[in-house]
Amino acid sequence: MVTSAQARSFLLHLDSPEATLARVGGKGASLARMAAAGLPVPPGFHIATDAYNRFVAENHLGDGILSAVAQAQADAPATLEHASRQIQSLIAQGAIPDDLAETIGQWYGQLGADVPVAVRSSATAEDLPGMSFAGQLETYLNVRGREEVTQAVKRCWASLWTGRAIGYRQRQKIRPEDVSIAVVVQQLVPAQVAGVLFTVNPLTGARDELMINAAWGLGEAIVSGRVTPDTLVVNKQTGAIRSREIASKDVMTVRLELGTREEAVPEDKRQRGALEPAQAAELARLGTKIEQLYGEPMDIEWAMCDGRIYILQARPVTALPSPRAALEWKLPRKGGRYFRQSVAELLPEPLSPLFATLALPLWNEASQQIMTQLIGIRSVSFELLTIHDYVYYEMALNARQTVGFFFTMMMHGRTLARMLRTAVAHWNDDVRPHYARATGEWTGRDLAATPALELLAGAHRIVEAAASYYVSVQLVLGPPVLSEALFTAVYNHLIKRKGDPPALTFLLGFDSKPILAEKSLYDLAMWTRGQDELAGYLARTGGKEIAAAYESQTAPIAAAESWRVFAARLADHLNRYGHAVYDLDFAKSVPADAPASLLETLKYFVAGHGRSPYERQAAAAAAREKAAAAVQTRLGGLRRRLFQRVLGWAQRSAPLREDSLADVGLGWPILRRMVREAGRRMVASGAMAEADEVFWLKWEELEEAARLLDAGRSPEDYRRAIAERRETWRREHGVTPPVALPVKGGARILGLDLSNWMPARSDQAAGSTMKGIGASPGRVTGPACVIHGPEEFARMKPGDILVASITTPAWTPLFAMASGIVTDVGGPLSHSSIVAREYGVPAVLGTGVATHRIRNGQLIAVDGDGGVVTLGE
Repeated sequence: MVTSAQARSFLLHLDSPEATLARVGGKGASLARMAAAGLPVPPGFHIATDAYNRFVAENHLGDGILSAVAQAQADAPATLEHASRQIQSLIAQGAIPDDLAETIGQWYGQLGADVPVAVRSSATAEDLPGMSFAGQLETYLNVRGREEVTQAVKRCWASLWTGRAIGYRQRQKIRPEDVSIAVVVQQLVPAQVAGVLFTVNPLTGARDELMINAAWGLGEAIVSGRVTPDTLVVNKQTGAIRSREIASKDVMTVRLELGTREEAVPEDKRQRGALEPAQAAELARLGTKIEQLYGEPMDIEWAMCDGRIYILQARPVTALPSPRAALEWKLPRKGGRYFRQSVAELLPEPLSPLFATLALPLWNEASQQIMTQLIGIRSVSFELLTIHDYVYYEMALNARQTVGFFFTMMMHGRTLARMLRTAVAHWNDDVRPHYARATGEWTGRDLAATPALELLAGAHRIVEAAASYYVSVQLVLGPPVLSEALFTAVYNHLIKRKGDPPALTFLLGFDSKPILAEKSLYDLAMWTRGQDELAGYLARTGGKEIAAAYESQTAPIAAAESWRVFAARLADHLNRYGHAVYDLDFAKSVPADAPASLLETLKYFVAGHGRSPYERQAAAAAAREKAAAAVQTRLGGLRRRLFQRVLGWAQRSAPLREDSLADVGLGWPILRRMVREAGRRMVASGAMAEADEVFWLKWEELEEAARLLDAGRSPEDYRRAIAERRETWRREHGVTPPVALPVKGGARILGLDLSNWMPARSDQAAGSTMKGIGASPGRVTGPACVIHGPEEFARMKPGDILVASITTPAWTPLFAMASGIVTDVGGPLSHSSIVAREYGVPAVLGTGVATHRIRNGQLIAVDGDGGVVTLGE
C-alpha cells in the first residue's frame, strides 16, 4: 500500500534540486535549472518518472510493452505503428492509482482554481546533446480541471510509445527498458506574442548575433511551421537590431475555454511587427543569460503576455553551421531584376569558370533566337548572367517596357500557341537529332591525335547544340504544365466526388526515360543475382572499386565470362542512359564517366532490396485505369467527353518533361573527354596539376592555351589562378543565394508577388521547421541522408530521406531507396516532384536551406501535403 506521503514524493516543485534527468527527463531538468537560476519560467511542478513506473507496474503493463516493442523494426514503419497501437491500447486500459491522481489534483489546485495549464511530456532520452527530437512527445495546452489534467498526464505517458518515438530510440540504440517519462505541469502563458530565440545566428553561424522569430498568439503555429514569423537578428552585446524582416502572419494559435485552435490574424496585425525593439533587447538579455548558464549556444522557446517575457523551454542548438561568408548582393545593373528560375533549377551551385564563359553566352544566343521566332523582334529583355558565380536571369526592363513586352506577347498569342502545338514535333524531329549529330561526330575519334583547337571547336559546337536543345525544351514543357493544370482543375471542380482519388492518380504509371533507365539497371541486377560469384563480389566490394575494375577492362573474379557479360551490359546501360546529368554544369561528372554512384544502387537491387520498378509501375497503371473507368462509368454527355479529352491530353503529355530533360546532357560524356584531353596536355606542359582543373579556366584562357599547345609552346601557368578560384568557389558555395534581387521587393513585377513561382524560398525562418513546396503527398519520418553530389551516393541506405540541393534525372536511382525527398531548389514540376510522385514518396522541395540546416543522420519528418519539414536529432 502506497501512502499519501509516498504519493507526494512522486511530485517535485519546478525548481527542486531533486529534479534530475533520471527523475524528470530532459525537458523537466532544463526547466528546473532555469527556474532555480531565477529566470522567468511559468510556475508549475514535475510528475517524476517514478509515477509512470508505478503506473506501469500496478497495471502489469511492462511485459506487454516490451513484447510489442520487440516486434517493431526501425526501418519498417508498419511494424512501428502496429507496436504503438498495441501499447497505446494497454495504457488506455490502465488506471492511475487513486492516491497518485489525488495528489496530482492537489498540486494542480495550488496553481489556482481551474487555472489553464500546459501538460508537457519529458522523457529521459529527450533534449540531450546528440539525442534531441523536437516534437517527438506530446504537449497538451490549455488544460483545465483536475480530471482533465490527470487524463492529459496519462496521454503524455502514452506518447512515449508512438511509432516514431519507438523507431527513433531503436536507431539510437536505446533499450526500451532503459527509457522512462516524466510530465511537467505549468501554468499556461496566455501569449499575445510567442516565438523562438537562438543565441547564435543558425543560418550563418555568427556567434555575436542572436536570431529571434516572433508571431502573434501561442507558439504552436511557429513550431508546427504553419506561419512564417518575423525574423530579427540582434547584436548579442548591445541588444541593437541588425536586421528585421516582417512577415505576413496570416494565422495564429489562440486559447479557447478548453484547448486551442487556429484563427486568422486581424488584418491590422498581419504586416505589423510582433516585437518592439525594447522587447527584442530584453529577449537578447535573457537569451545571453541562458547561454551563460548552460555554457553553449541554446535554442529557446518563449512567450510574452502583457509585456512580460516567459521562458518555456531551452535546449542546445543542433546542426549549427560553421560561420558562413557574408556576401554583398549588388545589382549588376541599376533598376534590373534578377531571378534564379528555370535553368537555375539545374544549376544549384556556383558555376565553374568554363561553363560560365562558354555555355552561358550560347544559352543567351539560343534564347534570343527563340524570342525572335516567337514575336518577330530581337529582344534583350532576358539573359543569363552570374552574381557571385550563381546563375540568374536578368530582366532589365522598366515598368513601361515591361507593359510593352507583355502587350507584344499578347499580340503574338497565335504565334505562341502555334509554337506550343508544334514544339514536341520540332524537338523530336529536328532539335534532338541535331544535338545527337553534333555529339556523334566525335564518337570513336582519336582525341589524343586531334589538335587542341580542333577539340575546342568541336566542344563549342556540342555546347551550342545543347543550348538550342535546352531552350527548345522550354516550349516542350508547355503541354505537360498546361494539360496537367487543366485536367486537375476540371477534375476537382466538375468531376470529383467524395471518396474519389486525387487527380494525380490519373497521371502516374507511364514510362519516361528515367523510369526506363531504372528498369534497365534493375534488369542487370536481376541477371547478376543469378551469377553467384559475381553477386558475391558486388556484395562485398564498394562502388568505386567496382568502377575501377570495369574501367580497367580486367576481370576481378575467377568467373571471367560472367564479368565480361556484366561489363558489356553495364556499358550498354551507360551508352543509353549515362549522359543523365547530376548538375547541368559540365564540370560535374556524369554516370558515363563516373559510374561508381550508379553501382551503389545496382548493389542495392542485387541484394534483393527495393520494389521492382515493373511492379510499382503496374500498380500505378492499374490504379489509374481503375480510377478512369470508375469515373467514366458514372459520367455521360458533355462532362464525359470533356473528361476524356482533358485526361487524354494530360496523359499523352505526362512523360514529356522527363523525356526531354533526360537528354539535356546528351553531349556531356564526349564533351568532358574532349576538354579533359586538352587539360591532360596542359598538365604535361606544366600549366596545371590535374587534367580536371581545366574546368577552372575561362573559355578564352583555354582557347589561348590551345593555340600555344598546337604551336608547340607552353601555355601560361594557371595553378595560382585555379587555387584562388577554387577558394572563391568554396566561400560562395556556403551561401544560400537570394532567389530574387534586389533582396527586398525583387520578386515583385508590376505589383505582383512572384515569390511562389521561385524555385526556392528566401524567407526561411530559423527553428525546428522548414517550409517548402509540398510536391508529392504523404508523410514520413526517418533519418536524413544529406548528399551534395554523386561521390556521396554510397551514403544512402534504404529508408533514408534524401536531402539534396536538387535532383536531376541522374539522381533517380536513389529514389528506389528513399522514403522521402527534401531539396533546396525545385518546384511542383521539377524532376524531384515528378519522380517522387511516380515512386510514391513524400517530397518537400524548394526549402532554400535544407542542405545547410539538416545534418546527415538527423531524424526529420517530411509532410508532403503541407510542404513542411520538421527537424529532430
